[in-house]
Amino acid sequence: MALKSYNPTSPGRRNMTGASFEEITKSKPEKSLLMPVKKSGGRNNQGKLTVRHRGGGAKRRIRIVDFKRNKIGVPGRVAAIEYDPGRSAYLALIFYADGEKRYILSPVGLGVNDVINTGEGAEFKPGNAMPLRLMPGGTMIHNIEMVAGGGAKMVRSAGAAAQLMAKEGDYTLLRLPSGEMRRVSSDCMATIGQVGNIDHQNIKLGKAGRKRLMGWRPTVRGSAMTPRDHPHGGGEGRSPIGMPGPKTPWGKPALGYKTRKAKSSDKMIVKRRGK
Repeated sequence: MALKSYNPTSPGRRNMTGASFEEITKSKPEKSLLMPVKKSGGRNNQGKLTVRHRGGGAKRRIRIVDFKRNKIGVPGRVAAIEYDPGRSAYLALIFYADGEKRYILSPVGLGVNDVINTGEGAEFKPGNAMPLRLMPGGTMIHNIEMVAGGGAKMVRSAGAAAQLMAKEGDYTLLRLPSGEMRRVSSDCMATIGQVGNIDHQNIKLGKAGRKRLMGWRPTVRGSAMTPRDHPHGGGEGRSPIGMPGPKTPWGKPALGYKTRKAKSSDKMIVKRRGK
């Protein structure tokens, strides 16, 4: 994938870059695989604001993506590579031999008219899916299940890939893009290869309006607020925080304070991400 730049006709255009979409082969989505979505503006079922800085944005429809990859033994042909406004990765539209159509995440190296397969008889190439127990060590994979049959939950964003490190009994050790080492059941499905659209992380939005089109509203600094609105607020002119450590708007520590809740899957983590 390549990025395109723009002529500096305005300050916002000067450093703006965008996707060239040269891999995209079809502009309109498959109607049978669309679902409407209603915007919440960050509000819950009581109408209370629970997620800040959300609202507006361009109208979208959800693409129904096959994260389970359960068409075992049924070959499928890649009919098109499509854009999805709801994710950073591109989608591949698959026409299966039994007449069904599905979207899958498009990996690097998958093109129109390529044939993909799922299960034990699948060839070892990008886009094919199989259980982790059938893959050799060192394989780069994406679209990984955490529970067998539960659908892929990990490594789904543009340019992401995990590496299969070792097999330990009924479990497979994976190195995730974050650096975390995690055990996953060897019966879980995963797709071979790296998720496409690698240059997505290098896009520069250039202006605030592009962020608004994505459904993000402005984020105001706490130091620009009043003391009743934020712990950092108030004072004459620009003032320091004036307290031990930065705080959230609700007075909780904002840096270095652990907020992760214990999950049942935490016991599968061998090494945490980061240092």
